[in-house]
Amino acid sequence: MVLSESTYISWEMDEKAAQDLLHRRSLIGHAMHSTLLANERDPEIRLDTKKQIGAFTSQICEVIVGKTEAVKLAVACLLAGGHLLIEDIPGVGKTTLSQALARSLGLAFQRIQFTSDLLPADILGNSIFDRNEQRFVFHQGPLFSQVVLIDEVNRATAKTQSALLEAMEEHQISADGITYQLPVPFFVIATQNPQYQVGTFPLPESQLDRFLMRIELGVPDRASERAMLLGMDRREMLKELNPVFSAETLLEIQAKVRTVHTSSALLDYLQDLLDASRQRHRTGLSPRAGLALLHASQAWAMMNGRDMVLPEDIQAVGTAVMAHRLGHDIEQSGQSGRTFADALLNSVPVP
Repeated sequence: MVLSESTYISWEMDEKAAQDLLHRRSLIGHAMHSTLLANERDPEIRLDTKKQIGAFTSQICEVIVGKTEAVKLAVACLLAGGHLLIEDIPGVGKTTLSQALARSLGLAFQRIQFTSDLLPADILGNSIFDRNEQRFVFHQGPLFSQVVLIDEVNRATAKTQSALLEAMEEHQISADGITYQLPVPFFVIATQNPQYQVGTFPLPESQLDRFLMRIELGVPDRASERAMLLGMDRREMLKELNPVFSAETLLEIQAKVRTVHTSSALLDYLQDLLDASRQRHRTGLSPRAGLALLHASQAWAMMNGRDMVLPEDIQAVGTAVMAHRLGHDIEQSGQSGRTFADALLNSVPVP
């Protein structure tokens, strides 16, 4: 159990007062009080966490050159406990980034190539009759892994895409009337091609909303591209990556992210963004989008060694969190979810 996003223990607060505050709000059990209080007060612990995250990010940047900002957003998405969607043209490193993230985590990893003839059972699993036991036995599909790379997710039909809804939101799947829990942690990295390309099926709004972030890579700058041309083959570099995080370390950092303080003024700013989106667009941002924006900004603050969220953290992750959720409101040429998200961030006053 972790602290709620709105709870903050001041460093100046004495231990008894802090424990009384935690008890009144029923946030954590007595067994966790001393540990969380020490973590809140000790800047060395925050610095150590920042170093761990920095080492993780740096290793990925050795493979994906010239895209530090995109890599940092991908790491923030992971630490916030969300799922990541990477959209761009073929050949810019979407799959390479996904594999670098997976290999640097040291978790169980599966890759699923989505195609137009893929069926839900191909990713969830099948019940096969066992002649010896005289009953149907469920055989788990590739979705039963801690890190799942779904390559070209919009190449599959809506029927197959919908098989991911329960898994991504509830970390479980249902088959033959039985619910199966997915491994912990569970992180989906999906790549998709632009909608104008041949053979793509657009993701529905409900599916897009389950991705905490959508990022784009783009082509590298000239210097980075030269370094890539002269450097080692990326496939060989991937083979040499060593895990930086264990499953236990990742879960601990994800729990710490939720304890990063968010002030009332900061929450007012976040809600102003949500309200503005709903006033300017047909549907606007959902409550799930608000939670995604909050958790992503907490992760970004922790990556920068801070124990509180600033408006700059929301602005840093805002476009990646909001753009794909606003894309269905496009009514004129030249508009995009990114332009809508940027307009919100530029127009809503910062407290």
